[in-house]
Amino acid sequence: MSFSVEEGEFFGILGPNGAGKTTTLEIIEGLRQADAGTVEVLGMSPWPRNPKLLPRIGVQLQASSFFERLTAREQIRTFASLYGIPAKKADDMLTVVGMEDKAGTPAEKLSGGQAQRLSIACALVHDPDVLFLDEPSASLDPQARRNLWDLLRSLNEAGRTVVLTTHHLDEAEALCDRVAIMDHGKILELGPPATLVRGLDSATHISLATGTLSLPAAREVAGPDASVTDDGVTVTIATRAPAPVLTALADRNLLTGIQVRGATLEDVFLHLTGREYRA
Repeated sequence: MSFSVEEGEFFGILGPNGAGKTTTLEIIEGLRQADAGTVEVLGMSPWPRNPKLLPRIGVQLQASSFFERLTAREQIRTFASLYGIPAKKADDMLTVVGMEDKAGTPAEKLSGGQAQRLSIACALVHDPDVLFLDEPSASLDPQARRNLWDLLRSLNEAGRTVVLTTHHLDEAEALCDRVAIMDHGKILELGPPATLVRGLDSATHISLATGTLSLPAAREVAGPDASVTDDGVTVTIATRAPAPVLTALADRNLLTGIQVRGATLEDVFLHLTGREYRA
């Protein structure tokens, strides 16, 4: 694989389990030696371990590990001390990620989502130029995810380069300037999410509650080139010409409560990587 990330860019790496996302990040971060090829981060090679590069990057690993018996405040102050960062700034970072009320809680008693936020705070405490995040929103509830998105946007808008992997495709679509979709260690597509979605020849799905429109009537409205399905809850018309269908539904006064969904990044992802289960 070969790709570059521009300074100040928000870049996402997407792929199913086992695609090579974490391995790729670990090579870029200097945690793993590449079998072949070259890697350059901020003009420097990350391998072998580069003391000049380490203060300029922040890393949040997929699996976080903290010192036993230390509180959240003690954990982040320990991380901060490695970079010569004062304790006050470390405490402020706990507030940034919404962990100030858990500052005195031992790390082993934090929930999964709280531990994830503490891990991100530790990655940010030294104000790095480039931030690497491996599935940062895993274990977070919807509210915490949205708060994390706001935090990452603000960091990126302040000039930091952010590189993340995620299984949440809505997250990548909302945050990333560009994404690389990979599988089996190779990049399948790379570009802005909106561009990848527009490049997918996908039908528009128009959905109504079952019983609102009979199947024969739905097929009449849909036309010969569309498909109609009924799962017992929703009648869905999949068409590449939605305007005539919506006009026909409007003529029947059936627009109330319908849902119209175009292609998303998830559709692109499934088109490229398939739908089979990955352990």
